[in-house]
Amino acid sequence: MDDYEAELLSIYDEIKDMINSRIEEFKNLWKKGSEERLFAEMAFCLLTPQSKARICWTAVENMMDSGVLFTGTVDEILPFLSGVRFKYTKARRIVMLRERVFENGVPTVRKLISNFSDGFEARKYLVKTINGYGYKEASHFLRNIGLGLELAILDRHILKNLVKIGVIKEIPRTLSPKKYLHIENLMSDYSRNVGIPMAHLDLLLWYHETGEVFK
Repeated sequence: MDDYEAELLSIYDEIKDMINSRIEEFKNLWKKGSEERLFAEMAFCLLTPQSKARICWTAVENMMDSGVLFTGTVDEILPFLSGVRFKYTKARRIVMLRERVFENGVPTVRKLISNFSDGFEARKYLVKTINGYGYKEASHFLRNIGLGLELAILDRHILKNLVKIGVIKEIPRTLSPKKYLHIENLMSDYSRNVGIPMAHLDLLLWYHETGEVFK
């Protein structure tokens, strides 16, 4: 075990209860959360590529409070996306997401994905059907609602740390679906070897990079 891995394990001992608490929140969101709240998570994961998670979640909260998230046009959504990169594209994608997920003016997220046997199958479906969702975004959404706890969320923070712990040699320049699944398998193997569940490992590496257990 090298010094970096030892440091991670030490941090994990300190924040394990915090991670467990956050994961229970994710699970409860699927069990007890409103359809509107599930849709908010779905929209949040559309906004996160190349943008800071905190800024994206604040934008989603403000759009929920105003109602714009559920009824707003692209032009009405845009002012809420200050600080979010590619905001014009992402505003359009939120409107397109509503068209895909809403029925009779209300979100039906559970209906969309509740029939899949596991998170891996649900992810395949989301990547195929949701404009703006790649493997990372779909994995992120499913983890955040407690259905994808075995999935890897390969953002820049996680990839950087996977290099540091020797899971991968370098951050790939591009992340094709095949490459994504390969790295996910390597991360899963490491997760088992070190005795830290995948969802815990993701939040641990995120905490190490950002100083917080967020989402």
